[in-house]
Amino acid sequence: MYRTIPYIGLFVAAVLLQVFLFDNLSISIYLNPLVYIIFIALLPLDAQPVTLLGSGLLLGMTMDFAMGAAGINTVATLPVAFFRPQLAAMICGRENVREGGIPSPGRLGTRKFFLYLSTLTLLHHAIFFLLEALSWSHLFHTVLRILLSSAVSVAFGWIIVRIFTAKLPVRV
Repeated sequence: MYRTIPYIGLFVAAVLLQVFLFDNLSISIYLNPLVYIIFIALLPLDAQPVTLLGSGLLLGMTMDFAMGAAGINTVATLPVAFFRPQLAAMICGRENVREGGIPSPGRLGTRKFFLYLSTLTLLHHAIFFLLEALSWSHLFHTVLRILLSSAVSVAFGWIIVRIFTAKLPVRV
């Protein structure tokens, strides 16, 4: 995999931002931004499945350790890493996935990249909050948490993507 040092930096930045900034925001019970998933979204489109799953496992375990959770982040992050190639092929097109490169709004187009990022975030948040609730009795509140937290996470994720991919040429 190319660009190893910037991805290590992105990994560290995503974890530190989540632990020290976003976990300490007490806006509402319905707004819980989980932006660390942006690391999986920004891995190269042609990354090997073992790289995606290994990165997802490492990210989930790191977040579980940092947040004091008992595996909920790992369980929510691994399906995102597993389904990312199929979702990227469906949303971005198989030719973009075959060409590889870093997914960004400049490379894929703003609309496709926004849909790609929103889908990955929604999948992650749905698994995370459904496992956190572990009950169907408050399904409306859980769905509301999924939708609102996903919207906030995508907004913050969009800002992180713009910062991380600002100096990249379109076809990297």
